[in-house]
Amino acid sequence: MPLQNYQYDTIMREYSRRQAQSRYDLEQRRSAVYGEIPRLQDIDQEVASLSASKARALLGGRESGLEDLKSSIAMLSRERAELLAAHHYPGDYLEPHYVCPLCQDTGYIGSQKCTCFKKAEIELLYTQSNLNEILEKENFDHFSFDYYSDTITNDATGLSARETALRAYNTARSFVRDFDSRFQNLFFYGNTGVGKTFLSHCIAGELLKSAHCVLYFSAFDLFDLLAQSTFSRKAESTGEEHFIFDCDLLIIDDLGTELTNSFVSSQLFLCINERIMRKKSTIISTNLKLEDFSDTYSERTFSRIASNYQMVKLIGKDIRIEKIFLGGK
Repeated sequence: MPLQNYQYDTIMREYSRRQAQSRYDLEQRRSAVYGEIPRLQDIDQEVASLSASKARALLGGRESGLEDLKSSIAMLSRERAELLAAHHYPGDYLEPHYVCPLCQDTGYIGSQKCTCFKKAEIELLYTQSNLNEILEKENFDHFSFDYYSDTITNDATGLSARETALRAYNTARSFVRDFDSRFQNLFFYGNTGVGKTFLSHCIAGELLKSAHCVLYFSAFDLFDLLAQSTFSRKAESTGEEHFIFDCDLLIIDDLGTELTNSFVSSQLFLCINERIMRKKSTIISTNLKLEDFSDTYSERTFSRIASNYQMVKLIGKDIRIEKIFLGGK
């Protein structure tokens, strides 16, 4: 998912809009405050003049008078702060107010992309892949227990499908609630259509709302991307790994539906292991039975998952088919 030029331009236009809005808002605040406290305008003009003199002295290599200039600027700054406080304005009222103070709405800190830029990249890609529309329908508010039977039971736990779904729902809620305070990973497994992907979408939607970077892949798309990154000779196609390894939450959906081979097995272990080492949370969903997982990938991969993921099983009938019987409701 490296950004195309038009996608990059879309993000940078938003940063330009933010900067223009920040300048406009600052000028509006200045105009209003200068009208109320005329001395502030005089102070700002004096500071600008003294700062220019200081800059010329430094460029000219002149040391004499610099301390006096610094002292005068500091004195004016104190007077400015006192006037603002006396009129009940915050100290930064006449400073630019940025959406992202880290990069000051430029998108970059030095030559590195700011975290807000990385989030904007992911949100843009989500928007253009229509996942936002999915999250409007598949979220905690729309999760229904009506599709889960009270008679179908889990032999291992004795819980019904409905009770099992309630336990999985509460686990997903806890995952979101504790996301910033506890490193955790989830492994949803069970038959097709029992709500694994839906719960993953519920979690993704909540974390996106709270400004976390969430990346969602079907297993097929993830390994296809990793293959392109690994085998392509184009340097620009290798930058995708920082998303996969560093996003706050990576969701790998439908693991086991891709064409499995030694490359896929090794890349899955690399991805899982790297994110564990970096303390970055991951959610995996699969239709595979646990006893088949090691054979499909490797004992080493399953061991890493079993020791670092909370295993969450869902049971029941295929909800998609149930909805068809209920007329799409």
